[in-house]
Amino acid sequence: MQLTYRYRLYPSRAQEQKLLAALDSCRWLYNHFLERLNRKENGKTPRRYKLQATLPKLKRERPELKQVHSKVLQMVLHQLYSNLRALAELKRNGRKVGRLRFKGRGWFKSFTYNQSGFKIIEGHGKRRELRLSKIGEIPIVLHRELDGGVKQVHIKRERSGKWFACFSIEVDETQKVKKISKPVGIDLGITHYIADTDGNFVEHPHNIAKSEWRLKREQRRLSRKKRGSKNRVKQRLKLALAHERIRNQRLDFLHKLSRHYINSHDFIAVEDLGVKELIEMAHNGKNRADAAWATFLHMLTYKAERAGRWVEKVEPWGTTDRCSRCGEVVEKPLWARVHRCPKCGLELDRDLNAARNILQDGLKKIGWEPAEFAPVEIEPLPARASAVIEAGSPAL
Repeated sequence: MQLTYRYRLYPSRAQEQKLLAALDSCRWLYNHFLERLNRKENGKTPRRYKLQATLPKLKRERPELKQVHSKVLQMVLHQLYSNLRALAELKRNGRKVGRLRFKGRGWFKSFTYNQSGFKIIEGHGKRRELRLSKIGEIPIVLHRELDGGVKQVHIKRERSGKWFACFSIEVDETQKVKKISKPVGIDLGITHYIADTDGNFVEHPHNIAKSEWRLKREQRRLSRKKRGSKNRVKQRLKLALAHERIRNQRLDFLHKLSRHYINSHDFIAVEDLGVKELIEMAHNGKNRADAAWATFLHMLTYKAERAGRWVEKVEPWGTTDRCSRCGEVVEKPLWARVHRCPKCGLELDRDLNAARNILQDGLKKIGWEPAEFAPVEIEPLPARASAVIEAGSPAL
């Protein structure tokens, strides 16, 4: 199993200039090879290793390439061919795709040391140094220890100007639990971000809505700055920091929420949502995008694999309208927040009814008997107790 650990780098001004020079050299190399691929010698796309063999000649022609580690240059070509394979895969699936674009200044954000060219130097506490070939020893804060063999280091510059090192490590897979004792079904939504079969409701954090005033202010100030001026560069960084703050709040919330469910349950049933299609639907697209359901499901999946838990995705169609007690289909508009079954008399919150159906479908999918639920009265509704503390809190 492969995981990625992300840490903040604190380069000096001289080191940052070297990092930026390495980025620009990688950008030039990416564009150079993309141009050769577009020419298609003899009508065929050249093999990757054929182009890689031209790197020594390019170094003689462009001495600045010698200031970049050889593995980093090879990984630029690897990235280019990976992008081509991704486009080909989309085309095979019936998607309309174009061509890869050339990278302009400022549009190439990262480079990779693969297998060699890097080393972590021990220090005091969390503060260490990351030695990068041709660049130097850069201070780094390891807020958590690496617990596996490092395969490669991905150096990335965010739009806010911050630098990060992403370590790819390999860890042993954990065997899944053989006996399910604490199952839970989760329904994702907008009114409640989560409703689960334990009767818990987690409210949507609405990070964008809460900080939209700041984004509008910074964007308005940016539009008034003269293009090419230093003030415009400074204001662009302020806008990037505002976006980064919202992203960090969202990830903080999702990490805490997913960790809560992984620690509390050994089987988690969720909807297999088509998130892209949901965002493209008319009305409320901003809140759907802000919910980041795909990110939450991804976090649940990889954390469950490492902890030996089950995460089962089920078909979402019909889970809201179907009665979780008798199976009767009770159609209701979106504004109707209560499920009332005319056949068996069950009355409960519509999201809780959906969560129970999701859990039953998930257990059936792996061959377990569906769960039986205790009756829930509609008055009063279950307490809407949040499963996590708000973003920025130290712990659950």
